[in-house]
Amino acid sequence: MTEHRQHPSSVVSFKSAHDFDTTIAQLKRALDGVGSTVFADVDQREAASLVGLALRPTRLILFGNPKAGTPIMAANAHAALELPLRLVVWQDDEGHAVVDYRDVSQTLGPLYAIAPELLGPIQRVAALLQAAVQ
Repeated sequence: MTEHRQHPSSVVSFKSAHDFDTTIAQLKRALDGVGSTVFADVDQREAASLVGLALRPTRLILFGNPKAGTPIMAANAHAALELPLRLVVWQDDEGHAVVDYRDVSQTLGPLYAIAPELLGPIQRVAALLQAAVQ
């Protein structure tokens, strides 16, 4: 049975049409295709196993494009807490790869007073990610 857990309204969650490893590869290819850099790929399952704990396949990917993020951070240095962008790919109990993406374009405006025109590039990320794994 798939787990349904509470998450913030700014989190976009969707199932991938691909297996776990293919989902990771597809997401990285899509990000590269739009000029984004993957800054880190953290295997959280592996980290858990190093301390003797079990965790479903789970990878945290930090990514971004300095052309989009730099103007946001220049407008409000505190906004750097939200950047780079991040997504998590995890495997549910039924073996499906699930992608969670925190859409910071929903929070940067109200919480950091970032002007809407600076948010344009990151407002397109959720759709890009979803299209990459369908």
